[in-house]
Amino acid sequence: MKDMRVSSRGAGGLTALFLGAALLTAVGLIFQPAPAQARAAPASIADLAQRLSPAVVNISTTQTIREGDDPDADDLDGSPDGDEQEAPNSPDGPLEKVQSLGSGFVIDAKGIIVTNNHVIDGADKIDVAFTDGTTLPAKLLGRDDKTDIAVLKIETKLPLPFVKLGDSDAMRVGDWVMAIGNPFGLGGTVTAGIVSALNRDIHAGNYDDFIQTDAAINRGNSGGPLFNLEGEVIGMNTAIISPSGESVGIGFATPSSTIAPLVAQIIKHGEIRRGWIGVRIQMVTPEIATTLGLAQTHGALIAGVTPGGPADAAGVQTGDLVIGFDGQKVREMRDLPRIVAETEIGKTTTIEVVRGERTISLTVKVARLAEPKLVAGKQPVNVPPEAEKVKALGLDLMSLSAEVRSHYKIDKKASGVLVSDVSPESAAADKGIRPGDLIVRVGQWDVKTPKDIVARIADEKKAGRTSVLLRVVTGDAPRFVAVPVE
Repeated sequence: MKDMRVSSRGAGGLTALFLGAALLTAVGLIFQPAPAQARAAPASIADLAQRLSPAVVNISTTQTIREGDDPDADDLDGSPDGDEQEAPNSPDGPLEKVQSLGSGFVIDAKGIIVTNNHVIDGADKIDVAFTDGTTLPAKLLGRDDKTDIAVLKIETKLPLPFVKLGDSDAMRVGDWVMAIGNPFGLGGTVTAGIVSALNRDIHAGNYDDFIQTDAAINRGNSGGPLFNLEGEVIGMNTAIISPSGESVGIGFATPSSTIAPLVAQIIKHGEIRRGWIGVRIQMVTPEIATTLGLAQTHGALIAGVTPGGPADAAGVQTGDLVIGFDGQKVREMRDLPRIVAETEIGKTTTIEVVRGERTISLTVKVARLAEPKLVAGKQPVNVPPEAEKVKALGLDLMSLSAEVRSHYKIDKKASGVLVSDVSPESAAADKGIRPGDLIVRVGQWDVKTPKDIVARIADEKKAGRTSVLLRVVTGDAPRFVAVPVE
């Protein structure tokens, strides 16, 4: 089984976030949707566990690595590390086979299996073991690293026991759940707990929407199912928060509402096809809401619109606040990417935005998301060339002369003012503004020179505002930043 570890900074006693230490929980009590009645916990969940266990499988993988390539060495940036692995330690040694263990579950009698992508990532060989001792080879049908989902297929002449995906949206905090998996290589382990929270964002990706549970999750559980008391899969155990790598009662499962459409796409296309409308968004802070004249802080703020993209064609503007898409409410910034991604490609639908004091409904045609190519960023030079320079808000500002563009490799079509240095003690530094950023707008005005910025800041102060709203571009990513003024 493979784990992915991400450091939890600024989180008190939480020292690591383990993606992939799944949970499999056996539960005894579930509350019905009817608000007036709740079903009592059963005396035992043995019958449920006995019925479901044959469809839960152990997944073992074999990967070829070079001696000295420690699977745990790069865990802080989200790369997978191994469960039940013996890491070689010779830096330039020969190639070696390394085995890992995880969990999965059968969703079709013909041999379709769902697991976590990090369980099988990099595997040369995948084997699936059932509770009756049968072990069969599996092939990878497709996977999605953004949601950590993988779909496997095994060939068999006999129909296999399988489980059904349930409705994770019907789950409530306090509902009982049951999980089955392969912790530490101990296959067929059943644990139980409740739903501790819903819609959790653990910063694993753009589409986070996890079910939190207190059911025991340990290494080797990743990819295993989380059941409701009807025996339906309402989640796939994916992550834990733990200082030691072992369960402390804070686990996370990918909901079935996320799993079902992606698995269907993988089976049909062998890949994931996500919707795209061409916007960059950010969270609405109270400061930004005040400077934009917005009465609310929920929704997704449009920080940039891709020229010629679907949103541009629909009339979406920078500074719009998205509160609805395709008939669904956008309560938080992270809701919009997930809703758009799940929308059918080619569909013409509505996007609701707040612009000033008005709510506007626009029509947008959803396109297909193209996977971006990652390009290493360039650091600004230590000593910038001579150009018009001004200090403001703790920032050293430079005009975009031809010399500056050449030195900083800035596109000739880009406009704005370059940030050449940032005072570490300034509020701008606290807000994340860094050398190399471009300031393209102050308040509602575009700026082209450092003097433009100084003049606009003065105007904002005269108007009695305590913060000035900057539109900042880092690389090709624009965002709004509200910086306090004296």
